[in-house]
Amino acid sequence: MFMQFTPRYLVNNRVTIIANDAGFVTEYRPVYQRQLHVYRGIDNVLQFRLLNADQKPINVSAYTPKFVAYDETNTLVIEHDGVVNQLDDSSASRGLFTVTVTENDLLNINQQYLKYNIYLVDSTSTKTLTYVDSHFDNNGTIFVDGYAFPGPKSSYSLTQFTEELGVTGDPSDNYWISESISAEPAINGNEALHTAAVYSDSYVGDVVVQATLENQVTDNTNWADIATVSLSNETEPTPVNFNGVFSHLRFKTTASPTNTISKILVRN
Repeated sequence: MFMQFTPRYLVNNRVTIIANDAGFVTEYRPVYQRQLHVYRGIDNVLQFRLLNADQKPINVSAYTPKFVAYDETNTLVIEHDGVVNQLDDSSASRGLFTVTVTENDLLNINQQYLKYNIYLVDSTSTKTLTYVDSHFDNNGTIFVDGYAFPGPKSSYSLTQFTEELGVTGDPSDNYWISESISAEPAINGNEALHTAAVYSDSYVGDVVVQATLENQVTDNTNWADIATVSLSNETEPTPVNFNGVFSHLRFKTTASPTNTISKILVRN
């Protein structure tokens, strides 16, 4: 029997940046600045080392590092002060500071490339820009990765209902049917849990969950009632959970949902 062995690495996410603190063209000219990689769902600690024109670490304790990041529309989405890691003036820690891009920072940022800048502020509030390459570019690149922790699956949102005639033909016996959605049987086991939330305001009546095992939904599809929730002037979302492997789902209301049910969210 052979065991698969795959190494993983725990290393600092470190980038070197340059401060032109002497006021002249630098002699140290890196031609490439690697792109940063951050992940949604966790806190990301980024480590930076500040060098001068002679490729020597700068005593960063006299500054407050400022980190700003912009999305694809040039909107500011992240802004943090750096935390100086310089324990003393030794070469090992000289010039080091960290910036933590938190889980909350990336919560509403889709997977994309961001641009970031770092500048330094001294005790007199003077700003000093830092650079990333030999051409005095100040923009670095961060890739926001959503694959490591994809998060919960997006919910289906049902907002459209069609009125149907009841069995008796009396208008008071009419009911309303939502559009149908896939119940995703391919990813659900026998204990498949489905959750729905009914967003209502002053609705009085029943909301019935219906399901079918048929592969295609037509006018002749047979639907079965799976769960029922009764509402009486509810103003908060009402949850309903049910189990089972189905092909498609839909919802039936016994009263008109117009202006009283804004949406039904469903997650399989």
